[in-house]
Formats: sequence, structure tokens, C-alpha cells
Amino acid sequence: MRAVGLFTHGGPEVLEVIELPEVHAGPGEVRIRVHAATVNPTDVGVRNGSRAEQQKADPPPYVPGMEAAGIVDEVGSGVPDRLKVGDAVIAIVVPKGGHGAYREQIALDARSVVRAPAGKTHAEAATLPMNGLTARLSLDLLKLTPGQVIAVTGAAGAYGGYVIQLAKAEGLTVIADASEKDEKLVASLGADIVVRRGDDVASRIREHFPQGVDGLADGAVLNALVIPAVRDGGAFTSVRGFQGAPQRDIHFTATMVRSYAQEFEKLDRLRQQVEAGEITLRVADVYPPERAAEAHRRLEAGGTRGRLVIQF
Repeated sequence: MRAVGLFTHGGPEVLEVIELPEVHAGPGEVRIRVHAATVNPTDVGVRNGSRAEQQKADPPPYVPGMEAAGIVDEVGSGVPDRLKVGDAVIAIVVPKGGHGAYREQIALDARSVVRAPAGKTHAEAATLPMNGLTARLSLDLLKLTPGQVIAVTGAAGAYGGYVIQLAKAEGLTVIADASEKDEKLVASLGADIVVRRGDDVASRIREHFPQGVDGLADGAVLNALVIPAVRDGGAFTSVRGFQGAPQRDIHFTATMVRSYAQEFEKLDRLRQQVEAGEITLRVADVYPPERAAEAHRRLEAGGTRGRLVIQF
């Protein structure tokens, strides 16, 4: 079975097509013939050595990838009837050693797998599980109610776009940041107000909401720079583990999507929202496994709108 992995940490050039043993579905698991796996910033951490200490528990090769789409080709005992051989599915993957989404075949707990959105390609469907669940978790942590205001940084990215669309579906007012070239994109995703991105975006948000916003989802990883945009007693969530210093009764949380890795009901709800037209799936480009390094280089160069996908 082919996979894309690495034996030594480093730049994109360390990624190579490798052969891994066949796997089988155990009790409570399904095996997926993977047709598409997305390339995300978290995959760069698997590759470049920033998580080397955690990875030491497992021998190389290390296979990145946190979301996949494909076809169920084996079902273990105890798997509910909602998943059957032949089903087109999507899945969130928590990488461990060679167990990552960049592989032709993967066995996963059935609670990490749901049917793919109807009418979508494997490449499109693969962009939903991890990024969608990350956005879902951020909104759950912020605990906002209809009519309240949320600010979103990094709004043109996959996570930011999903936060905007999920927030609008829940009756929130959205103010989001964008570069000049991304303003129309961010507005098309549903943002009510679009302000210019940058380290001083908090001041631009305050121009529209002088008392501050009720909640903020920091997809741009601005961290402390954007806390001033939040009102006293508001909520702030980050995507890279940042925990703000206690101040002004703001409720700080870190959005760690692994906690939702087996929340199949939430993933299936996202699938339904795609089918209802509430969520847009965006693919920037598709690469064969042999060009995975090129996909990583493009991601790290910045400016990608939509997800890059490795297609097996």
C-alpha cells in the first residue's frame, strides 16, 4: 500500500512515496480506501520536527494527514449500520507514527467516520472533517447566542471560512478580516463586515464595535495582538494552544480538535450543512502522491485559498 511519509524531519523534500503493510478493520473500526487527503498547516508540524519529541514514541516512517475521503472497503465487528462497505465517507484522523491520512488505506474507529456529502468529489469532501470540526469546536467554546457578534481572523482560510459560515447559520453577526484581494471572497462566505487584516486589526474591529465583540476566533494566530477586540467579559479562542493572560473577565480557550475526533454526530451535522448549502467546500488544487512535497511548499508559501489535496 502506498503512502506519503518521512523518515527524517526537514523541509518538504523529506516527503516520499513509501510502501506500508496492509491494515484491517478491527472491532468497532472501518477500513477506508483513501482517495483524497488534505494538506494542512498541522501536517507541516509532523514533517518539520516541531513535534519530534511527541513522535519519538513511535518509529518512523511518519505519515501526516488529519482528514481523508474515500470508500469503505472493510467493516469490523460491532460497527453500526450507518456505515457499510461501498459507502463514500469522510474521516478525521489523529496521526500517530505511520497512521496518518496520506495513505491509500486506513483503519479508523467508526466514530471518526461519516458518509460523505452527496454530490461532492473525494477531493472536495476531504476538506471538511478536520477543518470543519475545528470551526465547530471554536464556536462551541465561545458559547455565543443568536444576535451576538463574533470576530474572525484568518477569515479567508479554510478554518476561518467555516467559522464564518457556521456562525451565520446560528444567527451571529460576523466581522472578519481580509487582505484587499480576499475581501470579496470573505464577504461571499457571509461576513457582515470585512476589515483589512494586519497586526492592528483589533483597532479596526473596535471602529465598528466600540465596546468590543462578544467572541473572537483567532485563525490568523495573532494571539495577544487581537485580544483588545474583545469586550469585557467576552470570549476568545485560539487554534495553536495560546492561552491569554487573565484580563477583563475574558474567557480564554484553546481549540484542540483532537477532542472532537470521535464526535461523529457533529461531523455528520457538518455533512448535512454542506448538503443544505450552508457550508462551502473549497479545493485550491490537487496533487498526486509523488508531488506531495510541492503541495507542502505551496502551503508554506502562504496565500492558498481553499485546501490543497493529495489524491490517491
